[in-house]
Amino acid sequence: MLKISNTVALADWEIELTGIRATGKGGQRVNKVETAIHLRFDIKRSSLPSLYKDRLLKLSDSRISSDGIIIIKGQSFRTQSLNKDDALKRLRELIISVMVVQKSRRPTKPTKGSKLRRLDLKKKASANKALRGKVDH
Repeated sequence: MLKISNTVALADWEIELTGIRATGKGGQRVNKVETAIHLRFDIKRSSLPSLYKDRLLKLSDSRISSDGIIIIKGQSFRTQSLNKDDALKRLRELIISVMVVQKSRRPTKPTKGSKLRRLDLKKKASANKALRGKVDH
């Protein structure tokens, strides 16, 4: 059971975990040990509340397929159990991230002092560059 929040949790049957061979360097055991994890989670079939499902399906993320399946590959660690924990953690973070409400931006105008400081810096930079020119004797 993967706990998302106080009221939302995912059952084990909703998350499909498959062991696969990790890519990259590995030595003698690389072709015989399946240490990487392939996690598949079907958003549409899950027991998540409809608000979570809608936001996940609208999310523009390369890990979410057009069919609404989240695919996460965990291969950062050398053991399958650590990769499994990492993949589940990343799934949890993805689901939590869609429920964070962005604070609306209130447009502001620059102050008079900041405008004057900016113009003063521009004048100084201009004067510096004018000094770099050719010197007439």
